[in-house]
Amino acid sequence: MARITSPDSPALLDLCDALRAGATEVDRTSAWPAESMRLCGEAGVFEWFLPAEHHGQGWDDADVTRGYLALSEACLTTTFIITQRTGACRRIAGGANQALKERLLPGLAAGDSFATVGISHLTTSGRHLAKPMLAATRIDGGWRLEGAAPWVTGAEAALHVVVGAAVVDGQGEPTGEEILLAAPTDLAAVTTPPAFEMVALTASRTGPVRFDGAEISDDYVVAGPIPDVLKHGVGAGTGGPQTSTLALGAAAASLALLHQEASRRPDLAAPVEAIAAEHARLLVDLQAAANGSPTCSSESLRQRANSLVLRAAQAALSATKGAGYLAEAPAGRLCREALFFLVWSCPQPVQQAGLCELAGLVG
Repeated sequence: MARITSPDSPALLDLCDALRAGATEVDRTSAWPAESMRLCGEAGVFEWFLPAEHHGQGWDDADVTRGYLALSEACLTTTFIITQRTGACRRIAGGANQALKERLLPGLAAGDSFATVGISHLTTSGRHLAKPMLAATRIDGGWRLEGAAPWVTGAEAALHVVVGAAVVDGQGEPTGEEILLAAPTDLAAVTTPPAFEMVALTASRTGPVRFDGAEISDDYVVAGPIPDVLKHGVGAGTGGPQTSTLALGAAAASLALLHQEASRRPDLAAPVEAIAAEHARLLVDLQAAANGSPTCSSESLRQRANSLVLRAAQAALSATKGAGYLAEAPAGRLCREALFFLVWSCPQPVQQAGLCELAGLVG
């Protein structure tokens, strides 16, 4: 596989063709897409997101957006995994632990190793609990972790999980601080229970990681202990352009099916043209956001992208009729994958807007 050095590279088209050819098998088997990840590593995809000083290519946000659009149209599962891998890499690169960067980032950029993130429990969704899901207690030379990170993608393939924990004192009481650690997964006290069987993207192998008294050296501290550790360093924000990008990439896959059907059925021309025009308008707004000149709020962009990916997938299923409803048909898979955007990093205002649209309360 040729190395991709820009979103205009013909090698990106070749990679996407290979990922697209394997997408149905990835969905059917629900097994970790090792071959897809290998191809991405050989093509230099993992270098896009890191600066040159960390062995990356340092693509800017506009180019990363174009790359993600292409990849997510080809295989959403693989692209989602890459976002979680990238989240881990960017957290490490954005931290102050220079030795950790030098130890882990070269292999991650080259695709020789895999890391992922387990931080969702530190967001608003996990802070209403009286007891932290994952607690970190200070010990000599490091930290002892107790509890679990409930939503971790690809933990069974990861050498390290960049995990967030609430700092507690000797009596188990929260101190108000949090810490990020690149926890090695080969410790006896770190276990990965079976991944969840999900409606779609089960091959991302997303599930919990347990820490039963795991002792993590200070050598693996990424950031903290400080209050609101996720607000420091580099990382994708909830509901930001990245999730909208993948939604529009998935919508493009449904549009491709619609165009294929419309080439044989003139009655589909008008609805397909309308969906395509809406997709084009959203791409303009997405690229404006990526260029630092947003034309709308990130929440508005996400809500509109969510709406489109759901409607485009349903339109593709309707257009392909009964054949599209077969278990391994692309249209059925695209419908299931579209549902993912209702739950992945979806801020409350976006959820509420989506519910209102489904209830016919919009307008």
